[in-house]
Amino acid sequence: MISNASIQDTANRRNLRLLVQLRWVAVGGQLATIAAVHLLMDIPLDLPAMLAILVLLAGWNLFSQLRLRSGRTISQNELFLGLLVDVAALTAQLYLSGGAVNPFVSLFLLQVMLGAVLLDLPRAAALGAVATAAFIGLMYYSRPLVPPAQQDAAFLRLHIQGALVCFVLAAALSLFFVTRITRNLRERDERLATLRQEAAEQDHILRLGLLAAGAAHELGTPLATLSVILNDWRRLPFFRRDQEAAQELAVMETQLDRCKGIVSGILLSSGELRGEGTVRTHVRAFLDETIGAWRAQRTPRAFAWNNRVEPDAPVFSDAAFKQVLANILDNALEASPGWIGAEARRVEDRLVIEVRDDGPGFSAEMLAEVGKPYRSSKGRPGSGLGLFLVFNVMRKLGGQVTVGNRDEGGARVVLSLPLSALTPRSAP
Repeated sequence: MISNASIQDTANRRNLRLLVQLRWVAVGGQLATIAAVHLLMDIPLDLPAMLAILVLLAGWNLFSQLRLRSGRTISQNELFLGLLVDVAALTAQLYLSGGAVNPFVSLFLLQVMLGAVLLDLPRAAALGAVATAAFIGLMYYSRPLVPPAQQDAAFLRLHIQGALVCFVLAAALSLFFVTRITRNLRERDERLATLRQEAAEQDHILRLGLLAAGAAHELGTPLATLSVILNDWRRLPFFRRDQEAAQELAVMETQLDRCKGIVSGILLSSGELRGEGTVRTHVRAFLDETIGAWRAQRTPRAFAWNNRVEPDAPVFSDAAFKQVLANILDNALEASPGWIGAEARRVEDRLVIEVRDDGPGFSAEMLAEVGKPYRSSKGRPGSGLGLFLVFNVMRKLGGQVTVGNRDEGGARVVLSLPLSALTPRSAP
């Protein structure tokens, strides 16, 4: 089960990877800038100290790459520490190259912007305070740049050009990296929203299961009473004389037995773990038995069943998956009483079952919200739970449900799940 922590860790890991890439860009850019200023502009710099800072920054980046490969959890504190290292390295380089008058001092804004996107409010505010304090400190403490003699005007032009280069660099990096970071965070939020939705659906299913089990217990007594009454009626002379009444009584007994079977199935499912007490069988026999039982109860007018599962495989008779098939077939029969078709096949290690009908198909609105509770075109109170339960059971089994319309008219529902989902782990 995917948790909030794992989703957050995935987002942090992607964002740390982006910070590593950005830091390599920073190391290369600083190295190129130092070479240009020292060699082309003939401005003396403290090369040993500045190169040492670059070596330390590259070493920190290598450590961050090893952290990414370790597989351990990446926290917000680690992202915060990495941004503090970047601010410290930038402050040290600016201290050695003019301080606040260096045109590249505005790169502090890039660090603050990254912190605002990557970190929560307290950490982002702390990073902003550190960057502000570093800027103020550089206003008073720094090693001044010493331009060549009698080149003050040229130095001023170089300063303006440097400011332009810094602006273009900061804008390009912001556009590229902040956009990708924002995409990572948006994907994280979408996963969290999906996780919350699934949790709400599981809670809904749990409440439905409790209600169903309670209703089954309550229905047991009145159904038993009706069974006794019907047996007593069968002995009455009236039903012996009237054949039509006797046939109707037989139908009532059949339907009552069906109700008792449904109640017994609910009680059995509510108190039985998957794989315990289930029957060992094979895929083809399991499907034929499930389809046959459904067909005997519903008696559709025209039903085309094609079992093409090859090669066969041993499985357990899973009650939940039986109910999934029954729900899908019931929906198809209700939408298309004249004809429905079903086909089963094996695709590598997955079981694929497709159910088709000749009904009106799914509307665009229904397709957009399929699988949500109480989303149905039937217009009845309580309808729409069938597909909702189908989607959730299939998700629990590790399968997928694809819903759509046929080109020739009617609807099609495709169930796909791994065959291992029908075999409990404890099975030999």
